[in-house]
Amino acid sequence: MEAFFCEQCPRKCRAVRTATAGEGFCSMPAGPVVARAAPHFWEEPVLSGTKGSGAVFFSGCVLQCCFCQNTEISAGGFGKTLTLEEFAACLEGLVRQGVHNLNLVTPTHFTHVIREVLARYKPAVPVVYNCGGYELPETLRTLEGMVDIYLPDLKYVDQDASARYSAAPDYFAVASKAILEMAKQVGSVQLGKDGLMKKGLIVRHLMLPGHTRDSIRVLEWIKAELPKGTYVSLMCQYTPCGRADRYPELSRKVTKREYDKVLDRLFALGLEHGFVQERASAAAKFIPAFDLTGVPGEDRERK
Repeated sequence: MEAFFCEQCPRKCRAVRTATAGEGFCSMPAGPVVARAAPHFWEEPVLSGTKGSGAVFFSGCVLQCCFCQNTEISAGGFGKTLTLEEFAACLEGLVRQGVHNLNLVTPTHFTHVIREVLARYKPAVPVVYNCGGYELPETLRTLEGMVDIYLPDLKYVDQDASARYSAAPDYFAVASKAILEMAKQVGSVQLGKDGLMKKGLIVRHLMLPGHTRDSIRVLEWIKAELPKGTYVSLMCQYTPCGRADRYPELSRKVTKREYDKVLDRLFALGLEHGFVQERASAAAKFIPAFDLTGVPGEDRERK
């Protein structure tokens, strides 16, 4: 791919991204870098179904959250740079395996690639844009009609927390506008006869230890600003990963008391459409193996 100055994420760092190297916050080249492309069975039930969600895990990230469970690829640089043809082959291969959808995980900094490939290849299954919520509405608009399901995080309302843990003091101001744009694009949730999602929005929120008040603020915003019936996925899978050991307040899992407090508020607000994780989901065993599975030209076992 040709080199360009990148402004497609909210950081607008104008990094020079070439075919082989990248600068700026995500440090990624122009071409897509992929660490895994395989059926994934641990998404929300309306996405995973019985055959799995076809998850393509991109390397790099525009947030670099200190507690990221995918640090090996989000900040560690592991992954293989693909051509557009190889990336399209990843998607086609997943569809041939019978997955229910194509799940593009942490795609923000490769929006230009996704747009170009989906303009050439319209898959027979829904396309899921699975992101951290830190998106530019103008970039999202370039994907309108190509993305069927938006699956963003809404991590914080609190500015101090987003600055401290994700180097993004403007996170909520940016993410709230982005999620409104997503809702506008895909509309109400549409389920097929099989109970799987064909179109719509699911907003995820990961509870953090010691931050129940901010979790409740997130839920209150969803209730006030998003259409009735919006799916909410309240996640309790937090387990200290990445650089979390540098932050004493994040060195533990969410307690039952914290979990119950946020869950009670979810139901009190009437946010009854969606999913709630059990506390047992907070385990490293649910982190997928980033071993280049499904990546063209690579062995299935990482060497």
